[in-house]
Amino acid sequence: MKLTRKMVLSRAKASELHSVRKLNCWGSRLTDISICRDMPSLEVFTLSVNSVTTLEPVSHCRRLSELYLRRNCVPSLDELFFLKGLPRLRVLWLAENPCCGPSPHLYRMTVLRNLPNLHTLDNQAVTEEELARALMEGDEITTAPDREGLGCGCPEPPLALSSVGATAETSQDSLSGTEEEATAQVHLSLKNPARDQVPSFPQRDTLNSIKNRPPAQSLLCPQNVLTAILLLLRELDIEGLEAVQQAVGSRLQALHRQEVQEDVE
Repeated sequence: MKLTRKMVLSRAKASELHSVRKLNCWGSRLTDISICRDMPSLEVFTLSVNSVTTLEPVSHCRRLSELYLRRNCVPSLDELFFLKGLPRLRVLWLAENPCCGPSPHLYRMTVLRNLPNLHTLDNQAVTEEELARALMEGDEITTAPDREGLGCGCPEPPLALSSVGATAETSQDSLSGTEEEATAQVHLSLKNPARDQVPSFPQRDTLNSIKNRPPAQSLLCPQNVLTAILLLLRELDIEGLEAVQQAVGSRLQALHRQEVQEDVE
């Protein structure tokens, strides 16, 4: 299925392609995303659970910072060639594609060698140690892939698919596009900003501006904090969960004491 202008404008609630900044096409049975060439302002693109085979159209989205491609048909890591020219790309989710190959380590090292500005790869934060190892253990990709005779091993989707059928099939997947983005944002919020080479305000000025904000303008609202915590809980083992339980207990006791003290006053 081809991603069309009508689909893009409808999902992005936009009037023109050049103004689209965020697009969620999760589980849409897409095989052709060539229209991306006409979306230079795109910043967040969710394409997981589709049948995309080439990343060439994405190379035209120079402002792209987050790309979600889990469970597609990307056949080769040579497709990373098309992402090397995206200076703002910080989040990439490429897992469960044929290009990942039999060696998870070689796959991760190769991606990081070619995209060293990534902060998060496949929902895992990128470390400085990994980037150093990637220079020695990853394969460098210097040329675009040869499209002739390149198969992806993915079944050809039917030409027409009812919305009910599509929903039933994609609902078996554990993460929706929104959840993928939320999880990645948790990792980004915990990432050391020193590695981000996108121009920003000085760190001291940023911290001061946050401290001086009134409560209503807090950088993280309680709902966002709660969402981040619940997502991170999935990654903890028993020892980590026990530590969280103790911290929560101590915090609850402190809040109860504070309430009692306020009632007395």
